[in-house]
Amino acid sequence: MSSEFGPLKTRLTEAFDLRHPVIGAPMAFAAGGKLAATISEAGGLGLIGGGYGDVEWLSQQFEAAGNQPVGCGFITWSLHKQPALLDIVLAKHPKAILLSFDDPVLLAPRIKDQGVPLICQIQTRRDAERAIDCGADVIVAQGGEAGGHGEKRGTFSIVPEVADLIAKKAPDTLLCAAGGIADGRGLAAALMLGADGVLVGSRLWASQEANVSSRMHEAALRANGDDTIRSQVMDLARKLEWPKRYTARVLKNDFIRRWHGHEAELMAVAEDEAVKYRKAWAEGDPERSNTFVGEAVGLIDDIEPAGVILNRMTSEASILLQAGQRFLSPGS
Repeated sequence: MSSEFGPLKTRLTEAFDLRHPVIGAPMAFAAGGKLAATISEAGGLGLIGGGYGDVEWLSQQFEAAGNQPVGCGFITWSLHKQPALLDIVLAKHPKAILLSFDDPVLLAPRIKDQGVPLICQIQTRRDAERAIDCGADVIVAQGGEAGGHGEKRGTFSIVPEVADLIAKKAPDTLLCAAGGIADGRGLAAALMLGADGVLVGSRLWASQEANVSSRMHEAALRANGDDTIRSQVMDLARKLEWPKRYTARVLKNDFIRRWHGHEAELMAVAEDEAVKYRKAWAEGDPERSNTFVGEAVGLIDDIEPAGVILNRMTSEASILLQAGQRFLSPGS
């Protein structure tokens, strides 16, 4: 078997002119212009994390991306509260806009009318049906293994279910998998499940270009997938009005051990805790704030350049996909 493999070719790479079928997750705060630009330069699709809508920060990140073609991702329920932010980003001619966490129906037409590809990240089959109805160009099926906010469905089941739905209702719509994908094994598996590519969060969060404190990186390197938990307490502490259907996967730590399961008690002291939490977050304290990573944290051993991560992921997937032929019995 040859040891040299060309780049993976999928509908995603063809549609966006990529060398790797990989989209960088628009992680709030962590995915700035530097990370997004590095991903795009390496041949993936980099997305800046729109987060909770800091206009000045977003402008700075698009400047930091320079001439690299990057997109932007938004928390949909938050964007509904400041819809003018979408126009500001659309004026920067993003390569794509990703919406996740709420119904995209009110925002989708404004994106489509500008000719900008619409990516909708979904967590349930019903979400996927809604994304199709809204004209999504790409649907990201996110499994509960993912770091940060999400729901309960597992990647291994939701991806092929959505693939079948797309095949029946919108065969031109592309599909990406997200949640628990951190190396070539995850990429190869996603393609076999019917995806056209992957959206990667935690592995690129653990890159040199991510806006992440060194202390949180160090905490992640010490952890494994058993050390994560889904909870709402960090949103209560930050006084963020997340819909109740979503929880966030983070590393277990002193903050989680104190408040998870004691949400009513936390709400009673929310004002004081909000001040403490934001101070700890600003200091990059991995025990008194939260490290937003998924179950794939156990597959991360070092903090590398994002381009190295993408190149290795695709190379590993190429080798595995060709090696998969060994499972086939010789024809008669």
